[in-house]
Amino acid sequence: MKLWEITYTDKSGAPASLQTSAYQQPSHEEAARLIRSHLFPVIDEVDLNDYQGKTAAPTETWLDENSGVKILSIVEVP
Repeated sequence: MKLWEITYTDKSGAPASLQTSAYQQPSHEEAARLIRSHLFPVIDEVDLNDYQGKTAAPTETWLDENSGVKILSIVEVP
């Protein structure tokens, strides 16, 4: 398994990062789910019906529109 670092802007706009293990590079949507569970553990399972089926990345869209969180990069940690 490889170690991946997800860099994103947090709620205040400051850069932050989160690491995860996976065989392949996580997609932006997978990374968004990890970030959401890290930043908002209480609402991790929030219903995304407003976005489900209407956008290719509902969790990423929710994070951006409701919290200003944007994924900057997903890179393998050497």
